[in-house]
Amino acid sequence: MARTASTTKTTSTKKAKETPKIEKQIKTTKKSTGKIPSIKVSEKKKIIFLGSEAAPFIATGGLADVLGSLPKALAKNKNLDISVILPYYSNINEEFKAKFTFLTNFNVSVAWRWQYAGVFYYEYEGVKFYFIDNEYYFKREGNIYGFYDDGERFAFFSRAALDTIARLDIYPDILHCNDWQTAGSIIYLKGMYYGDEKFRRIKTLFTIHNIEYQGVFSMDNYESLFGFTESMKNFVEFNGCVNLMKGAIEMSDLVSTVSPTYSNEIKQPYFAHGLHDIINRNANKLSGILNGIDIDYYNPETDKCLFKNYSVTDLSGKAVCKAELQNMLSLPVREDVPIIAIISRLVSHKGLDLVRHVLENLLTQDVQVVILGKGEVAYENYFTHIAHTYQGKCATIIAYNQDLSRKIYSGADIFLMPSKMEPCGLSQMIASRYGTVPVVRETGGLNDSIKAYTGVKGNGFTFTEYNAHDMLYVINEAIRAFKDKKVWADVRNRAMTSDFSWKNQADEYLKLYDR
Repeated sequence: MARTASTTKTTSTKKAKETPKIEKQIKTTKKSTGKIPSIKVSEKKKIIFLGSEAAPFIATGGLADVLGSLPKALAKNKNLDISVILPYYSNINEEFKAKFTFLTNFNVSVAWRWQYAGVFYYEYEGVKFYFIDNEYYFKREGNIYGFYDDGERFAFFSRAALDTIARLDIYPDILHCNDWQTAGSIIYLKGMYYGDEKFRRIKTLFTIHNIEYQGVFSMDNYESLFGFTESMKNFVEFNGCVNLMKGAIEMSDLVSTVSPTYSNEIKQPYFAHGLHDIINRNANKLSGILNGIDIDYYNPETDKCLFKNYSVTDLSGKAVCKAELQNMLSLPVREDVPIIAIISRLVSHKGLDLVRHVLENLLTQDVQVVILGKGEVAYENYFTHIAHTYQGKCATIIAYNQDLSRKIYSGADIFLMPSKMEPCGLSQMIASRYGTVPVVRETGGLNDSIKAYTGVKGNGFTFTEYNAHDMLYVINEAIRAFKDKKVWADVRNRAMTSDFSWKNQADEYLKLYDR
């Protein structure tokens, strides 16, 4: 049976005055819903992740990969109790939904609104997942982001996550929040729930996956939408707006980013999208930990999407994957021509303006280029036009397609990722895992994961300046290496044997949690 939150008496701050309202709310909803199905309570160190998406339930980008794999890696440590709280989106796979257990429901205060919250539970690969249900906010067709009321949707989720913790009596030692969609949970915890001793004991870690997306809203929403108190304004207000990421950075116990290089880059105006002063002011609690990938999920030996499986010791299957990919995309089936692949959102900061500048020059050479992605219409139209103009040398697929992406990772030879900014990047790691050698720009996590091949070390090809001809020079280096079978076998082996698992990174997160 869940216990309700207890209130510690205090008269000194407005924060504490908020607590009785919250306690009353939890007690009221407890009365109205009866018993909660029991969940085994662990005495281990408890870590709860909050996020807006997690594989395999719902995924639109790298955040889902991280929240699907890092908790799983940590759960292998038998001294830890790992949970994840997510929204219950309507487009979660029905096969998973059928396995969820309903636990309870209650009402959540979103400023002046009272909104229904249901909680579902599912244990998956050693991790406890809680899904917060509200059809008004999360039963939407298509994307999970980009709605006019995203601020309200994730304000609700941030409050509901904290109320779920109290309702189910699953108070963690560490609350690990990710990006602006869950930044509100730290703000509410430290600003409005802190009068409760059980909440006050919780330590918080806020991870910035991409500082470009900060959760910025008009100050008109400060009280009417978010329900923030006057005492929190100095933490949350930035440039005359509500800035949720800024609030979480200021109010969290520790802050991390998804690569060491990126943690230093965001101290500079060029990378920080206005928050460099805030980052520098909080530099003493900032760390950078490179993301990993799930090497069981991305495994050329077992991946069912591939035309034929293969391994680092037997690459015959990769040759089959290449030939079948060429055949499928109406490219000449030739083993001796390098396939250069781009799998990306088609947007400028992914370096596609560099690609556009030299692509036709590149296509005059004996190469094949494959592009998969969706994004800005100008890039979609351009790459479609190039594929039409250079039929037999270039194929463009305007889509998000997980199955096809695996076929391209396995069938290509060179993977191009020339990002202007890249907090971490996972594609270069996945490509390496499948023996497709990366060509990347030395920024963010690309700089931390791919090192220039010298003949005695390195697992890819890199360039420093954001310059199209520097990029083309390095692509040509990779093409020359491809033509030397001995050199190519060496660099490809180094790429495939690079350790991008979560093991070492999970240990780094444990060190942060111990702090």
